[in-house]
Amino acid sequence: MEAFENSLSSGWLSGKRRSPLQMLYDLDQGPRSALAALAAEHRQRRDLLRRACSRHTRRQRLLRPEDLRHVLVDDAHGLLYCYVPKAACTNWKRVLLALSGRGPADPRAIPAPEAHAPGRLPSLADFGPAEINRRLRAYLAFLFVREPFERLASAYRSQLARGHDVRFAELLAYLLDPRTRRDEPFNEHWERAHALCHPCRLRYDVVGKFETLAEDAAFVLRLAGAPHLRFPAPPPGAAAAARRRAERLFRDVSPFYQRRLFDLYRMDFLLFNYSAPAYVRLPAP
Repeated sequence: MEAFENSLSSGWLSGKRRSPLQMLYDLDQGPRSALAALAAEHRQRRDLLRRACSRHTRRQRLLRPEDLRHVLVDDAHGLLYCYVPKAACTNWKRVLLALSGRGPADPRAIPAPEAHAPGRLPSLADFGPAEINRRLRAYLAFLFVREPFERLASAYRSQLARGHDVRFAELLAYLLDPRTRRDEPFNEHWERAHALCHPCRLRYDVVGKFETLAEDAAFVLRLAGAPHLRFPAPPPGAAAAARRRAERLFRDVSPFYQRRLFDLYRMDFLLFNYSAPAYVRLPAP
């Protein structure tokens, strides 16, 4: 509550500058420009997400506070960011720490363990219902997603392949075992993005994609009034190398298990407009 009051008196809520949400609305309504063209692209993504939610989801339960644990809050800039592991979330946490003054001004100077340390950034789940609703109405909400199979391959590489001696096939068997989800929720690194961020129940104003990370991150920072802040860029060739690693891993997975895995991540493919990668062979369901 104190952070909200401070932003009310000293930040965008005082009327000294437009909120990120207002800036996005103005771009949608304003004259044509390069920035407005980018806003139009994100409007198309929002529309597609809304249509996919309407087409593919049934009546759902109400959200509980713990469902909002992945939604991070920046009161000073009017931002809500739902983080999806292996979709640039380390660098987004660095950026939010830099924006909020909780870390160095250069996000690249913030070590990854510090960015992920519990409590470094407030979560929407930390607030009461009235404060949650107030932020949901007034703040720009955004998330970043990634092609689901490539994200899973990246999670396997960073979490299990190094030093744990777990084969990719063993991870897939674990994920596809019905007892796994019955006994406990998935680890966040291979949980579906829609299950972490609930995009059919929360309004997201910007749906960023790992595949267009530089452009989408710069757009969000422009809306936040921080165009000077440079989003940390991945090493040259990193994206192509990640695709090749995913292709190598899935090459040894049978079409039957590729289909089952696709069905497991089906909602992420549908909601965020991803096609099955060219290297998978999906038999008819």
